[in-house]
Amino acid sequence: MAVSAVVNGGTLYKPYIVKGITDKANINILENTPKKVRKVISKETSNIMRLALESVVAQGGGKSAYIEGYRIGGKTGTAQKSNNGSYLVNNYIMSFMSVVPSNDPKAVLYLAIDNPKNTAMLSSYTTTPIARRILLDIIDALDIKKQDGELEKELEWNDKQYVVVPNVVGMNVEDAKEILSNFSIVIEGKGDTITYQSIKENEKVEIGSKIRLFLK
Repeated sequence: MAVSAVVNGGTLYKPYIVKGITDKANINILENTPKKVRKVISKETSNIMRLALESVVAQGGGKSAYIEGYRIGGKTGTAQKSNNGSYLVNNYIMSFMSVVPSNDPKAVLYLAIDNPKNTAMLSSYTTTPIARRILLDIIDALDIKKQDGELEKELEWNDKQYVVVPNVVGMNVEDAKEILSNFSIVIEGKGDTITYQSIKENEKVEIGSKIRLFLK
């Protein structure tokens, strides 16, 4: 709930587990609704925190949770476990907190792995790839739409690279091929003028993606 208060504009709400209960006739027996507890931070501070969380995923240790077009915010965590007042050797809890989308939060995810084996002792490598897969399911379940304005991801050597698709409808084939040099082009039909392209303009896709061009 503390994380939710940080990203929702600064208001702490009373938590609940069950949203509602209905009987066999589908009549509500119980329905929980959000109840404000108090204001914990200002809206301006919340805006700054959301941007900071997005920068962690786009440019920091949370890069493996980055999802093109969905403005994911997050923060990694690494906690060394203790016993009888002493830290345990090579025994950690790896965690990752994330929010989607960071500029207009719809869901918060917290993922923790207790003492992972056979991996680097960094949450950047352990929790973030798993969190990304869960976030994709959340995006699908809540029907969260893509949007512009996200922070660009700082690419690493093994990252996929993306480009914006230009509009080539109305052009001749040779000009279109030159403009679409970053794509795998498939020509459909006969003629010289392109009437339709399978990937719409301004979409961001991976370099080398297949694009079909239909001729008049």
